[in-house]
Amino acid sequence: MPTSPSPSSPSRDLVAVPNPHPGRDYEVRCESPEFTCVCPMTGQPDFATVRIAYVPDERIVELKSLKLYLWGFRDEGAFHEDVTNRILDDLVACLAPRRMTVTTDWLVRGGIHTVVETSHP
Repeated sequence: MPTSPSPSSPSRDLVAVPNPHPGRDYEVRCESPEFTCVCPMTGQPDFATVRIAYVPDERIVELKSLKLYLWGFRDEGAFHEDVTNRILDDLVACLAPRRMTVTTDWLVRGGIHTVVETSHP
């Protein structure tokens, strides 16, 4: 009887793979509409759509590692501004892209809709 693959679990290990077209500028866009973390003040869950747009250099992000990386924030307390900048910092450290923008679009909490955007360089 075949065994089923083991379930995935959150991981902070982003994986970079070689860019198949390093001599060309092109934009990669990734969107995750199911991002969650926890408010560090109240412990309540926060929900956001994470948008990542980047022009790669020598490396691109492996998408399953990106999914598991984002999942790793689920039970962590983080302010919107901090988590957005940490995602950018971690991706830039892993990929060294020519340019990158990370945008988080948070669901309304307490009547306030928040969008955070940060860029490299």
